[in-house]
Order: sequence, then C-alpha cells, then structure tokens
Amino acid sequence: MKEFNYTGTCIPNMHYMVDTNQKLKSIIKLINNQKYFTINRPRQYGKTTMIFLLKQKLKEDYIIIKTSFEGIGEPFFQTDENFCKTILSLFADGIVSDDEDFKQMIIDEDKGLTSLKDISKAITIFTKKANKQVILFIDEVDKAANHSLFLNFLGMLRNKYLKKNEGEDTTFHSVILAGVHDIKNLKMKIRDNKETEYNSPWNIAIDFKVDMSFSVDEISGMLSDYESDHQTGMDIKHMAKKLREYTSGYPFLVSKLCYIMDEELKQDFSENSLEQAMTIILNENNTLFDDLIKNINRYSELYNLLERIILSGAEINYNFLAHNLGIMYGILSMSSNRKLKIHNKIFEILLYDYFIAKREIAKGSALNYKYEAQFVDDSGDLDMELVLMKFQELMKAEYRDVDEKFVEREGRLLFLAFLKPIINGEGFYFVEPETRKSNRMDIVVTFNQKKFVIELKIWRGEKYAQEGREQLCKYLEFQNLNKGYLVFLILIKQKI
Repeated sequence: MKEFNYTGTCIPNMHYMVDTNQKLKSIIKLINNQKYFTINRPRQYGKTTMIFLLKQKLKEDYIIIKTSFEGIGEPFFQTDENFCKTILSLFADGIVSDDEDFKQMIIDEDKGLTSLKDISKAITIFTKKANKQVILFIDEVDKAANHSLFLNFLGMLRNKYLKKNEGEDTTFHSVILAGVHDIKNLKMKIRDNKETEYNSPWNIAIDFKVDMSFSVDEISGMLSDYESDHQTGMDIKHMAKKLREYTSGYPFLVSKLCYIMDEELKQDFSENSLEQAMTIILNENNTLFDDLIKNINRYSELYNLLERIILSGAEINYNFLAHNLGIMYGILSMSSNRKLKIHNKIFEILLYDYFIAKREIAKGSALNYKYEAQFVDDSGDLDMELVLMKFQELMKAEYRDVDEKFVEREGRLLFLAFLKPIINGEGFYFVEPETRKSNRMDIVVTFNQKKFVIELKIWRGEKYAQEGREQLCKYLEFQNLNKGYLVFLILIKQKI
C-alpha cells in the first residue's frame, strides 16, 4: 500500500505523489537543448526526487552519471591530487545504467590524474568514445561550494562547454547541479586572506525557472489517488485548496500534513483535521524548521527584516538582489502587489511563535495574567468576548505608562502572547498576510470547529476607525462569517 512520504526520494510505486509530468517536460527540454543549469531551490523542495525521476525518463536516450558530494569529507577537497584521483571513480560509481563498457572507459582513464587539466582530458576521451551523449547530475552541491577546488572544477567544465560550442572539444551534453544556492551568484571565501568576493565559475548556466511548488491541481491529483485507495469521503478540491493556501505548495509541508492526517489523525481529511495537523507540525522538531531558525539567527539583517514584516506590518518592496538570502532559503517570496511576504502561513505562524518565545526569554512573560477566568465554557467553546475583555483589563493594569513606539512595536505581539496559551493545544490561529499593514492586523482563530476573526488596529482617530469597521466587514464576508471583533490599541496620554 502506498503512503505519503516527506523524507528522501519519493518513489512512484511506493508513495502518493503529485503529477510532475509538466515539470519534467520543461526540464528535459533544457537538457535536450544542451543547457547547463542549477536546480536551486530551498531545502526539502523536491530536488532529489526530481533528479530521480529525470534519470528514469532519460536513461534510455542518454548515458546518465549521477553523483553527490554529500558525505565525501574534507580531505577530498584539500589538494588537487586528492580531488583528481577520486572524482572519476565517483563518476564511474554514479553511472545509472548497466553499461559496463562505458564504466570501464572511465576506469581506464582514472590513472595517474593529478590536475584538473588531466581530468579535462579524461572527460574529453570518455565522452568522445561513448555511444550516447553523457549527462552529469551533481546533487547536494552546497556541501562542496565552500571549497575553491570545486569552483575550479566548475570553471573547467565551463571552459569545456564553451570550447564544445566552438567545435574545439568534447564534453558532457548537459550538466545539472542541485542545491539551495545558485552557484552563479555564490558568495565565496576563496582567497588565502579570507577576503569575501563573488566568483562566477558557472555563468554559462541558464536560469532555472521551473515552478517546483505544488499547485492546487497537482495536489488534487495526489489526493485523488489516495481517495481511490481509501474512500475517506474527503472534498478533494476543497482540501487541495486549503493545503495550497497554508503551504503555498511547499512540497515538504504538503506531504507532511497529508502524512499526519493519514497516519496520526485516522485518515480524517477535513479542514478541522488539517488545522490539527498544522498544530502538530508546528510543535515538533524537524530539520526544515531547524534550518529556518538557524538561518535567520545566522544573518542579523534577515532576522531584522522578518521582524519588521511580521511584527510591525512593514510593507517592503520586493527586490531579489537585496533580499536574496530570505528568498533563497524559501522564507520570503513576492506578493501579488510586488511586496515581500513570508512564503507560507505555516512559516509565518512558526516565526510568530518563535518571536513570542524569544521575547519571553529576554524580558520574562509578556503578560503576568494568571488565566483565572474560565475562557472555555462547558460545551467546549471559546468565549472570545471574555478573552478580549480580560486582555483589555490587563493592558490597562500593566501597560498604562508605555509610549507610542511601544504600542506600535509590541502591542500585537502582546496580544498573540496572551492568546496563544489560551488556545494552545486545542485551537489554531494565523495572521492573514494580505491584511497585515503597519496599523492593521487580522487574526483568524479556530477553536472547537468555530472560527473567530479579530482585527487589531492602532488608533489613528475616528476616521480610520470607521475604515477599520468597513475593512473588517469585508474580511468577514470573505471568511463567510457574520460576526467579528475590532480591537484598537490606543495610547492614552496622561495629563500632568
């Protein structure tokens, strides 16, 4: 029986998968046209699975060499001799087909190689002797990209590519790298004095523009396959739209949520179950979230940028060159109006929760309220009006003397810090990114299968208050609700 897979390579006869045929056709067209390129996408975005599927499609028409520098070790990159005496054996081991003759050709050339010039000659010989065009895949290139020797190797492949086009050499038909970074623009430390410079040994590569996120239709196809096997009665189209809405099609997130609903939530593919699955995934350790947090803490500019977007509601124009780190790591993307946005709602909730936790570590609990009130009634429903009333009481009691900057910077974070322990484990919340402005934030809370909309707005006078009421009414209509809550954060200036 098939299952949803979120780790390693997805295998069609073992796992429920989206239909990748259109993506494969686009990439195969590049390969047939002798293009060199990098499949540069964030972690756990389907790169390795895509290479596996490409190998299966291409192995009849081409000789495929697929290798990876993962787990090679530092000695491999320390000297030209170490690199050169090992690289061809990696190629030989990476031949996909059972073509023993071609494998022997590579082994025959793998003798006494001590320089990249020797490697270049060997590549010329075995690609010329081969009975088919040869394609080279190198996965996990990020693990090698910090080594100048690897960049020199790419530079050698670049020179051979240019000479081949001029009829002066023979080399690989196509070379495909896979990793998070775009090697063309990789910032490297390659000098002995550790100066940082941009080096472009791969500027022959074309831009890789294939959308590898999962569309609603692709998710629907995967769910249809699952439904054929299990007959859960799910609304396939609705569930596909919701998965896309919360994940923006991030492959790992889609697959992991489906896995949780299947394995941990008794094959319940309802909207309520999806929210439970998101609560589960947000409260577990996984390598994707670990990498995200490590990356934002490694780069202070990225951390500060995310704080501005999430906590202050800053609207920042999208610019790939200025914001390439956040985009490359899959944290940021471009909104419909060309502003920066958090890539998906799950990442956004993760970052809200992380910023709340960081604030409490640095400053203590955001609010010292003891939660003595009974916010959940006997039927299990959340009394949202009581929640808001107690939040108001607390703000008046503990934050009377704050300044305007505090209200703008901390007010919304304080409300989320107040709300989170009330709904923790039983409810779910997210902030609607399309409505988050510098003075406005719409929060959607679900609890016991009931939905609440709270609009937080900084007080700017009665005119803007009326605008807030109108905005809330429109958003309630979008959410198919007839009741919502408008909360103003007001700075009351004391008279002396």
